[in-house]
Amino acid sequence: MADYIIGDLQGCFNEFKATLAKIQFNHKQDTLYLVGDIVARGPDSLACLRYIQAHQDCMHTVLGNHDLHLIATYLLNKQPNPKDHLEELFSAPDLAQLIRFLQSQPLAIYLERYHTLICHAGLSPEWSLQQALDANDDAQAKYQGEDAAFYLSRMYDNQSIHWHENLNELDKFKYTVNTFTRMRYLDQELNFDFASKGSPQQTPKLTPWFNVNNQQLNNKLTIVFGHWASLNGKTQSEQFQAIDTGCVWGGKLTILKLNDMQRVSIAAI
Repeated sequence: MADYIIGDLQGCFNEFKATLAKIQFNHKQDTLYLVGDIVARGPDSLACLRYIQAHQDCMHTVLGNHDLHLIATYLLNKQPNPKDHLEELFSAPDLAQLIRFLQSQPLAIYLERYHTLICHAGLSPEWSLQQALDANDDAQAKYQGEDAAFYLSRMYDNQSIHWHENLNELDKFKYTVNTFTRMRYLDQELNFDFASKGSPQQTPKLTPWFNVNNQQLNNKLTIVFGHWASLNGKTQSEQFQAIDTGCVWGGKLTILKLNDMQRVSIAAI
């Protein structure tokens, strides 16, 4: 029995299947966690979604920004961005079922056995682990509830909000979504900078979220995240495990075995 976490698929189904074959993934004994961004930009988002849904007894995912955008596009009856290559998915007879499946997933998963948090982008330096888990529960209730379209239509906010418990419900939702699915850099006042996507070497005036001192964070907690391909899987810290290695951009697909923290990567096909 083994537990794995895999990086952003983004529609790279052939590489996904090849990775599972390489590690000899056993669907009856092993468990796979995904860091989100199952869909968009790659060639076969439909196959990725169908496969994960069909194996949801042993595969569990958090939502990434592209996954949330897909849900919002469907619920708000909008046309998908042509750059996302989602035409086949939006023409599929099981689209509604796949959206419901995706909508049922959380923004974060905490594995107590490994003292590991799985999320798409990261953990806010303004949060403790418990605050993050509570914020996930609150946001999940909103994008799964009757007012899901209202919240998802307002989830993007490039104006930085700082966390405090007295935020109104919409601002809490926006902060939670933007933290878990879009965060990379912060400035000296802990404002999010969503425009910068390059490596830290290319962006010296900003600080990666995982390099900001979080006094509430237990140093035994491991955080596994995707979203940031330009890191190429490197944070210089074993506590923060980046596993988006840019498969959809011609890089690699990386999978992490939690039992021994060993990685396996395959090149984009």
